[in-house]
Amino acid sequence: MNKSIRILILLIPLMWIFHTLSKNFIVDPQFVKFIARKDQILTNESLWIIMIRIHIILAIISLLTGPLGVIKKIRIQSIRFHRWNGRIYVLSILFNFLPGVYVSFFATGGWPSTLGFLILNTLWLGITILGYVAIRRKKINLHRQWILRSFFLSFANITIYILVAISHNALNLPYSLSYTIAVWLCWVLNLAIAEIIIRKKVFSS
Repeated sequence: MNKSIRILILLIPLMWIFHTLSKNFIVDPQFVKFIARKDQILTNESLWIIMIRIHIILAIISLLTGPLGVIKKIRIQSIRFHRWNGRIYVLSILFNFLPGVYVSFFATGGWPSTLGFLILNTLWLGITILGYVAIRRKKINLHRQWILRSFFLSFANITIYILVAISHNALNLPYSLSYTIAVWLCWVLNLAIAEIIIRKKVFSS
C-alpha cells in the first residue's frame, strides 16, 4: 500500500475523533444546537443524550481500530494484535447497533432520514458480521473485502458532515432536506468507494 494512503487512513479518523470529542463532549455536551435543529420533540431528552453518547463513543472505537485492521504492514508485524484489534472493532459495531437504531428514530429530517439510518446501521452490522464469519472460515480474501466495506461505512458520519456542508451551506438547501440527502448518500457513496478500492486491490499490497 502506498505510504501516503496509509497516512491518510490513520490521520483522517484521528482528526475526526478529536473534532467529535471536542464538539460533543466539550463545546456542546448537552447537544443543544443539534437538538434545536430537529423537526420533532424528543420524547425523552435525557435518554436520547445517553444513547447518542454511547453511539458516539462506540463509533470512535471503530474509527480507532478500523484503520489498524486494514493496513497490511501492521497486520504482518503482529497477527495477534491484528486479531485482538479486529475483535474490538467487531464488538464496537455490534454493541453500537441498538444505540444507533434508537437515535435513528429521532433523526433530523423525519422518517426519510430514519429509514436511511436504519439501512446504514443494518448494513454496517451485517457486513461486519460477514467479515467476521469469513475469517472464522479461513476465507481471508473474502474477509478483507467485507471488512473494507465495513471500514468505509465507519466513515458515514464524516461523509454526512461533508454533504450537509455542501448542500446546506453552499447550495442553500434547507437543513432538514440537506441532512436527509446526506444520510442516504453517505452509505451509497462510501460503499461505492470501497468497491472501487477492492477492485483496484489497493489494500492488498
